[in-house]
Amino acid sequence: MELGFTENESHAWMALLRENPATAYETARASGIPTAKIYPVLDRLVGRGIVLELDEDGKKRYVPCDPEDFLATQRRRNEELIDDLSRELKSLGPRAEVSYIWNLSTYGSLLERAEAMIKSANSSILISTWKEELAPLVSAIRLREREGVRVAVVHFGHAEERVGALYEHPIADTLYAERGGRGFALIVDGETALMGTVTSEFEAQGAWSGNQGFVLLAEDYVKHDIYIMKIVNRFDRELTERFGEGYPLLRDIFSDKEAR
Repeated sequence: MELGFTENESHAWMALLRENPATAYETARASGIPTAKIYPVLDRLVGRGIVLELDEDGKKRYVPCDPEDFLATQRRRNEELIDDLSRELKSLGPRAEVSYIWNLSTYGSLLERAEAMIKSANSSILISTWKEELAPLVSAIRLREREGVRVAVVHFGHAEERVGALYEHPIADTLYAERGGRGFALIVDGETALMGTVTSEFEAQGAWSGNQGFVLLAEDYVKHDIYIMKIVNRFDRELTERFGEGYPLLRDIFSDKEAR
């Protein structure tokens, strides 16, 4: 339906894909479309070149086009449409100012923006993430890495997917409890940043921008986590002795106490 089909057209085409050739009556019965409505639906599908009308023994039967041919045609048409639109939009004037901070209010929009940013990377990707958010992005990251883009990852918890220079954060559970969700940060080429918090499978709050103050803040956040991970990986025993298991005294920013 998002490709322009009506609901009835969608049901009719799917019914024909399951069983064909089929008469209009058979298609109506298989699709649940009233017989009185099936004829104009099939006529529209024939007119769009998606269904072929056959005349066999004086009876009309219908056959759907190959799904792969249909998808290839749709892909080509959409690409041509986007290319044409891109050219038209460029003629309107300068691009929108990216120094504004754009809010993201859903999990899907956060991941979509992250993937788009990653695919646009030319020199570097810094990302602070959990496995749930890394998994859908790892293919895009690896593709850019193969093209020479440098990648550094702060990973909260044990990493099932490994990509770039990866640093595992040892106190993920503690941070999750404190923040009430999974933090996420992405900086691409030192020019664009996205930061957010994922609170459930479908809920997230975040923002992205090309504003340099915003970008530098996000970049410093990820870089300092990497600095800490390098220190932790080398001096975990001493840090635990001085600041306790999980380093609670180290993370208490309002005092400078040690356990010993």
